[in-house]
Order: sequence, then structure tokens, then C-alpha cells
Amino acid sequence: MAPLAFEPSKLVDLDQTSLYISAAAIAFNPLFWNIVARREYRTKFLTRLFGGRAQNACYFLAAAIFSLGLVRDGLYERALRHQPSYPLLESPEAKYLAYGLIASGNVLVLSSTWALGITGTFLGDYFGILMDHIVTGFPFNVTDAPMYWGSTCSFLGTAILYGKPAGLVLTAWVWLVYKIALAYENPFTAEIYAKRDRARKAGKKSR
Repeated sequence: MAPLAFEPSKLVDLDQTSLYISAAAIAFNPLFWNIVARREYRTKFLTRLFGGRAQNACYFLAAAIFSLGLVRDGLYERALRHQPSYPLLESPEAKYLAYGLIASGNVLVLSSTWALGITGTFLGDYFGILMDHIVTGFPFNVTDAPMYWGSTCSFLGTAILYGKPAGLVLTAWVWLVYKIALAYENPFTAEIYAKRDRARKAGKKSR
């Protein structure tokens, strides 16, 4: 059997502009929704734009985030098509792993959206649309950020499905970007609910 004609130094083609565009899109999306949501929380600019209807404003942001996600995913796939493949990632076993990761990722994302609803998923708490209770069932009994880690699994599965080492690099970038986003989002969201709880306690004491 002839050896595979493959140069390890060509795992990732750094000359492809699409690689950097994809990386920029991956970083831009959580930056966008965090900036917009925090501005909404402080100024209610989207709610005012929609005539005081916070739910409609939240739906608008949800549509924007979803649309940007589709653009990001398209740019990611475009970047992968421009990159060299690696033979070991093109084996049948790798394909099975890829399908498993993509399926698992979609289960985490879709079940999270089902459990939280649209406003719960797309930053409704920044609009003053707070949930009555913390969701503790699946998938939140598996991870506290199923949307993020489900998306990461899908990125990884797609990279393996395409057989592209560059996809593994971009998936690592996704993981890092989401870790940073969670470091900012979780404390801020926790404070929103802590503020609500303090207001409730103060209201009870004043009666």
C-alpha cells in the first residue's frame, strides 16, 4: 500500500482569507448580542423602539441573533471548503463520530430552546422578561450552558465531517470565545435575578 501523500505542514492553509473571516464572525456574534443586550438593559432602547413592548423587542433581537448565526455558519463552511483535508479525518470512524457530535449538539441546542422558550433563550432577562424558576431539567442537568456547548459540538462535528484540520482550530476558537462570553454573561445575568429577588424581599418587608 502506497503511503498517503500528505505534508503535515499543510494542515491549515493560513493564506486563505476565508479562514480569518470565519474566525471574525465567530468572535463577532457573542460580542454583538452582549453589547446590544446590555445597552437594552441599561437604556431600554429596543423596547422604546418597539413602543414599550419588551417581548416584541426581544423577538427582534432573537431574529437578529439567529440570522447572524446562519451567516456565521455559512462562513465557517465556506472556510472549510478552502482548506486542505487530512486523511485520518476522512475515515468511516471519523464520519460516525462527526454525525454523533452534530446530533448531540443539536439535541443540546434544541432542548435548551424548548426548555427556556424564545425569550429565555435570547436574553429576555435583559428586557425585564424574567423566568419564575431556574430550569434544572435536561439539558441543564448536563451542562449549565447547553446552547454554547451544543454549538461547539456542532462546529467540531462539522470540522470532522469535512475532514479539515482548520475546522478543529476554528472549533477551539469557538470554545475560547464562548468561555469568555460566559465569564461576562453569567455574573451579569445572576445579578439581574438577584436584584429581582432583593426587590421582592423589600416589597414583602414594606407591607
